[in-house]
Amino acid sequence: MFRLSVISDEISQDFERVCQVLSEYGISSVEPRSVWDKGAHDLSADEIARLKSLMVAHGLTCCSIASPFLKCDMGDAEQYKAHLGILARSLRVAHELGAPLIRVFVFWRTAPARDVWQQLLDAYEEPIRMAEQAGIALGLENEASTHLATAGETADFCAHFSHPLVRAVWDPGNEVFADEGILPVPDAFELIKPWMIHMHVKDAVRDATTGEPRCVPIGDGGIIDYPAQFKALLEMPYEGVCSLETHWRPQEKLDEELLNRPGGSAFSATGEVASRICLDKMLALLTSAGWRG
Repeated sequence: MFRLSVISDEISQDFERVCQVLSEYGISSVEPRSVWDKGAHDLSADEIARLKSLMVAHGLTCCSIASPFLKCDMGDAEQYKAHLGILARSLRVAHELGAPLIRVFVFWRTAPARDVWQQLLDAYEEPIRMAEQAGIALGLENEASTHLATAGETADFCAHFSHPLVRAVWDPGNEVFADEGILPVPDAFELIKPWMIHMHVKDAVRDATTGEPRCVPIGDGGIIDYPAQFKALLEMPYEGVCSLETHWRPQEKLDEELLNRPGGSAFSATGEVASRICLDKMLALLTSAGWRG
């Protein structure tokens, strides 16, 4: 049976408040992204210790570190070196918190992935070596702003390496945002399922007039069949974590920069209200699908 989590800054930058909300909902896991207005990879030793203490006090485990690794320009040696540092620090945080996974990406999208495929593969040789040394998996997320925009591209990337520490983070909401995305459930899910280690839950819809995608409360999008998705997870059976990544706010629309680089106080403002709405809706859908926690 899979477990639930929430990406921390979708609730608050105050990690103690995050823990309180998760405890209220009976959720036993958390996915840190930005905490106290810092990326998880930039937390000091004292801050990591405080994070760990709060998790223990609320009976929480850490399912993943939601890092921004390789959300940077391909071909820029300095940026690549800096992001290897982000990965190294993320791996240390994951080790301290007992997380089995680092969420990662594959460069800002500047061309069709197939046009630069070998460059993308080559760039992951060193990250894989680092993951092997740490014994912590790399979870590649399908993300429209990056070269692995779709489930199909992400699955093919994982299949190339066929490595136990190179796996996929499935995000059906991101498939809606991708220009070449297909029907998230069941089509895209079937492609990524063999490589899936983790899942992010967000919902999205495309504007009827402009075709532009935007996030909405879980279950309100009409494109992603979440009842079918949750039933499919139960039938697998999926033993990982489904982590809420709200990405919707009730009074304002998050701009593209915040959606592509989420984190900090501006991103988390009104996040708790939005995430509570999405948690209530998600739990109702899960119960209907037969999930019992």
